[in-house]
Amino acid sequence: MKAEFRAQADGFDLVAGAMTLLRHRAAAPGIAAAVGDPDVVMVCGNFRMDDRRRALAPLSLVDVTPGRVELRAHAGAASDLTLTLVPLEGGFALDIESHDPACNRLTVDLAAPPDEHIWGGGEQMSYLRLNGRRFPIWTSEPGVGRDKDRELTRIMDREGMAGGDYWTTNYPQPTFLSSHHYACHLTSTAYAALDFTDPAVNRVEWWEGRGRIEFTFADSLPTLVGILSDRFGRQPKLPGWALEGAIVGLKQGAHSFDRLQRIRDAGAVVSGLWCEDWVGIRETSFGRRLFWDWHWSAARYPDLPDRIAQLRAQGIRFLGYVNPYLAIDGGMFAEARELGLLALRQDSDDPYLVDFGEFDCAIVDFTNPAAAAWFADRVIGREMLDIGIMGWMADFGEYLPTDLRLHDGSDPMLAHNRWPVLWAEVNARAIAAKRLTGDALFFMRAGHAGVQAHCPLLWAGDQCVDFSRHDGIGTVITAALSAGLVGNAYSHSDVGGYTSLHGLVRTADLLKRWAELGAFSPVMRTHEGNRPDDNLQIESDDDILHHFAAMTRVHAALAPYLRSLCDEAADRGLPVQRPLFLHYPTDACYGCEDQYLLGSDLLVAPIIHEGRMDREVLIPAGETWVHVWTGDVMAGGRCTVAAPFGAPPVFYRTASAFTPLFQSLSAHRGELV
Repeated sequence: MKAEFRAQADGFDLVAGAMTLLRHRAAAPGIAAAVGDPDVVMVCGNFRMDDRRRALAPLSLVDVTPGRVELRAHAGAASDLTLTLVPLEGGFALDIESHDPACNRLTVDLAAPPDEHIWGGGEQMSYLRLNGRRFPIWTSEPGVGRDKDRELTRIMDREGMAGGDYWTTNYPQPTFLSSHHYACHLTSTAYAALDFTDPAVNRVEWWEGRGRIEFTFADSLPTLVGILSDRFGRQPKLPGWALEGAIVGLKQGAHSFDRLQRIRDAGAVVSGLWCEDWVGIRETSFGRRLFWDWHWSAARYPDLPDRIAQLRAQGIRFLGYVNPYLAIDGGMFAEARELGLLALRQDSDDPYLVDFGEFDCAIVDFTNPAAAAWFADRVIGREMLDIGIMGWMADFGEYLPTDLRLHDGSDPMLAHNRWPVLWAEVNARAIAAKRLTGDALFFMRAGHAGVQAHCPLLWAGDQCVDFSRHDGIGTVITAALSAGLVGNAYSHSDVGGYTSLHGLVRTADLLKRWAELGAFSPVMRTHEGNRPDDNLQIESDDDILHHFAAMTRVHAALAPYLRSLCDEAADRGLPVQRPLFLHYPTDACYGCEDQYLLGSDLLVAPIIHEGRMDREVLIPAGETWVHVWTGDVMAGGRCTVAAPFGAPPVFYRTASAFTPLFQSLSAHRGELV
């Protein structure tokens, strides 16, 4: 796509093909510069970002030459800001640089056509379509409740800024896609925002005095998504074992093995046992947490390497947990401090400590190559992979404070959003060193642009154990679809949710519906939650266990289809879970956020409202769709479909090569309905 600057009487336009992307006029500037002084407060990974800002003089004087624009505030002055076009394959970049040393804030207002739909922003939880809202780009805890009208959110805000909002997310990314078949990506890792509150403007703002905005064009949305996957990095295919059954999360020490046997005896197909408490437990007021000193707890898991080998002989992998912090009351903290591998305070050479809620931790400084190598080899390699652990939750990555000192001298304000990418790289490096890429598996919740090249699987973070609009089961659909559009092929969630606070506990309804959603996800994995003793678990009673086992059989039966989708992700960069509009670009599908396509051949409409035994489903027109459980042929449009437990609304395309497999799913489910 050819781009050029076109001089106008009192400004300029940036034009690409027939599209005007940017208009700058003296009376209506498209570019603005400012000076800001940030005030950043962090409490347990929740951030308050304030900015004392002073606008610089409007850049009203313009000199246009081919591929370059000089902007000035005053006649006769030197250039205050330069714009340069850089050709790229499939598009171009707009490089912006202020020549005012005081400038550390830039804003670019891109033109928004009136019929445009916008998506992206990384992994968003509340809204798939971004039009009409502002989305700050800063990796953080997403918050509990995430709805300021909800009492739980207000309680959590009072207890430590922990309530969150619709835009708070572990994985933000300054990238958006347009229904006009282009994508816009800001390459900066600074605090940024994508602002679509003005229907005529797509605003990109960030806290630096320079930056690059990349524009990518394609002839279709699937092609555009594939190009972005190339841009940010393709994941390896998911291991076959991760597709072939459920990964059961239990954290009850050696008793976890007995519980696993009961679950299997009920007919569940299990491919992994995930015991995040392999390192030991720390009980806190928040709930049952882990002891962050990364080696096997022999007291909690006697003979763990032998147990892992026994499971492996039965076709079951053992998974653990790790994060990039070291508890100061553990032995690894002393080792890393002695080796000089920790991030430091600004006022001394002491390690910078972070309060994680009733215990303090140091930060392994991944800007130090020796620290990254130490963690990959010493922790993940020797303590985990060498004893047979073949998967893990690579947790956190969002907590880097902005007032510490890093080995490479980088500004923590710029390193903060980059931190999840460095953390993902350490995990991928450890697996590659053991030649286990594509076999061992880790999953992350934190991210930013570039995490795609290293992280093989996302999980949607810590949802509440409920059906709430902004922090419940439905948010994991939005998370998977939004992340998939910016190059993340694989996503999943905690079956049953995680966060249980202030009397909020799981119901059987929720646990069953989440198991149904998990069955039609790339990976099906359960979690006991932060307060296991207060909440229903998958084997709490025979009815829940019977339902869960049936859903694992359905998920396992889908493995050949899911493998084909992994092949497609590797070849074309398309995510496994897709918004309807990716294949059916209609106004109705553009606005559909609570259904998804699993590949191109399955339409999934999970039950995400409490107590519902039916739901309205949007059936895309132009194909013949068949209800998986009843065999009914569905006409295009909206219809209400019954959804008893064990039969979530799922439909297949009759043109699919996997039609016989889809027709067999009812038999795998058994006699649930």
